[in-house]
Order: sequence, then structure tokens, then C-alpha cells
Amino acid sequence: MSFFFLTVFVIYGGMHVYVFLRARNAFAFGPGAGTALSLFMLVMTIAPFLIRLLERYGYELAARTLSYIAYLWMAGIFIFFCSSFLVELVNLVSRIIGWATRAHFTGLLIQPRGSFLLCLGISFVICVYGYFEAKDIRTERIRIETSKLPAGMDRLTIVQISDVHLGLIVRNARLENILAVVKEASPDMFISTGDLVDAQINQLLGLAELLRQVNPRYGKFAITGNHEFYAGLEKALIFTREAGFTILRGEAVSSGPINIAGVDDRTGVQMGLLRPVSEKALLEALPKDKFTLFLKHQPRVAPETLGLFDLQISGHTHKGQIFPFTYLSELTYPLNSGRYDLPKGSVLYVSRGSGTWGPPIRFLSPPEVTVIELVRKPQ
Repeated sequence: MSFFFLTVFVIYGGMHVYVFLRARNAFAFGPGAGTALSLFMLVMTIAPFLIRLLERYGYELAARTLSYIAYLWMAGIFIFFCSSFLVELVNLVSRIIGWATRAHFTGLLIQPRGSFLLCLGISFVICVYGYFEAKDIRTERIRIETSKLPAGMDRLTIVQISDVHLGLIVRNARLENILAVVKEASPDMFISTGDLVDAQINQLLGLAELLRQVNPRYGKFAITGNHEFYAGLEKALIFTREAGFTILRGEAVSSGPINIAGVDDRTGVQMGLLRPVSEKALLEALPKDKFTLFLKHQPRVAPETLGLFDLQISGHTHKGQIFPFTYLSELTYPLNSGRYDLPKGSVLYVSRGSGTWGPPIRFLSPPEVTVIELVRKPQ
């Protein structure tokens, strides 16, 4: 895990070095401005660690303020980097065409200052748009026909939230908007598929009370995501239980008409806090005549479990959250977003997530609340 964070730190730091060099090339500023910009970029690079320290020692307002600044900067510098890559690609193509045709294409080249300002403008526009897109919670509906509903029940509505990331940035107003969509769906069952909380959870006043307002007749169930372990597992579990959820940790229950099984996120095993659970054994023990819903935070499907569950619901990917990070997300998680019909009659649905991690913005990946309708299959 430390190697992962070190890798991320090196990559993020490298992006700052690249942007600094681009800025110096564009504006040819002197040592004073260069030193000031370098110090600011250094602070932004290590800001996630500073935020954690500030909150740990009780400076919540400072931690929240730095969170907004640092994570908006993170989004902006990522978009700037991607935009700059495209601009440089255009310049490279122009030079190649000019060399191949012996024509003069210098007029088509975007000069360093113009290139920098163009990329800066693109970053600003996308960040502003993405800030509002992150608040535009969509309802995604999927319909599953099944012959496993009991006699007299033609429909069962399950509502899923995932990756809310309650913490310093996602607070009461965002949660209220999410829950308004949940309540409108009138769920028979309410599910959280992990990362309900973020890494910073010292002050979550009033949030559990908001979640307790949703009381469907067949209950509320949750599993852990990776951020429950980053936040401190015991704190995260206490909050989730206070919010009214039954937490499934390598366990399965029958709730009304269906089976529900859930496992901890594998981060717990990677951190040495848990032993791995046999998903196959967990699912095999369930009654076969009931619809089986499997809760697993990361959208990975073990081949030996195919046919043992009817529907697996997951999250974690955010669909990249900020395009074009989507493509990087898909490299790690090919089953990245939406519905996937799997062999042996199993189905996987991957949520884009209901909140945001880090930057409070989304771009071409709006947040969602998922409404799953189990419908009796016509005879």
C-alpha cells in the first residue's frame, strides 16, 4: 500500500514539474516568481497528507478549506496536463506534415504562451462545469426479470448508493440531495456498496441521522469499501451501523424474498487486517430457489462464482470521475460502469458512484443512484 501511495506521489509530483516548466517557458518569469510558484506547487503536491494531519489534530476548518483548494487544483492540473498533451500532439503532427511536404506550417503551430493559456482556459471551463455535474445526481434504472420471486410478489425495488465519500467535502447538502433521489424511488431495500465514508471522518455530525430517515421494509445493507479501511475500520463501522445499515462482512442473510451476501473489500486483506473469504463457499450455501444479490465493492467477478449469484452490484471505479481518466480506470477494471450480462445467468452492475472522491467535480461521469427492479418473469 505504501508503494502505491509513493507511486501516486511521484506521478503527481511529476505533473507539477511539467506544468512548472510549461509556465516558465511561456512567461519566462524570474527567480522570485519561480520560487513562489515552486513552493505553492510543493504544498499542493503534499496537500493530501497535510489535510490528514490538520484533521487528526482537530483543525477541521483548515482541513476543509485546504481540501477544497488542493482537490480543485488536483483536478485542474490533471485536465491541464491532458489538454497540453493534445496541444503538443497537434504541434507535432503539424511539424511532421511540414517536414514531409516541405511546406511551411509554422503559422499553424500553437506558441508556448498561447498553448499555456489555451490549456489553462480549458481546465477552468471543465472544472466549473464539473463542479455542477457532480451535484447533478442521475437515476439509473435497471430491470432484472427473474422466476425466483415468491408467489404474489411481482416486483421488488432495490436502491443502491455507492462511493458517497462522506467527509470533509461531501457533507449534509450533498447527502440530502442523494437521499431525495433514494426516497423518490420508494425502495423495498436500500444498499450501500462501500466507500460510504472517506478517509477523513472525525466530524460527521448529523449525517447518520439523515441516512436513518430511509427505512425500507426489507432493510438496509452495506459492505465496506477501500476507504472504510483508510478512514479507520472501527470508526467507519460504527458510523455505518448508526446510519441504520446491517453490515455484511463475508456473510449472507435471507431478507424477505431474496438472499443477500456481502464481502469486505480486499483492501482489508492487502493491509493485513483480514483473512480472505471464499466467495464460492459463501454463495453455495444459499438457498437456490431464492434470488441471490451479491454485494462486492470492486467490480471483479471470480469465475468460480458465476451462476451462484443472480446479480452482483459494485462500485469503486467512479467511471474515472474525470474524463479522460476513464480510460485509465478501464485498464484496471474492464467491467467499469453499467450492466454486464455474464455467463451462467449472472449479471453485474457497476455504479458510477453517488459522491466524489478528492476533487468535488465530475466530468462526463455524473453521479448516480441506482434503482434496480426485480420483476417476475412471465410464465
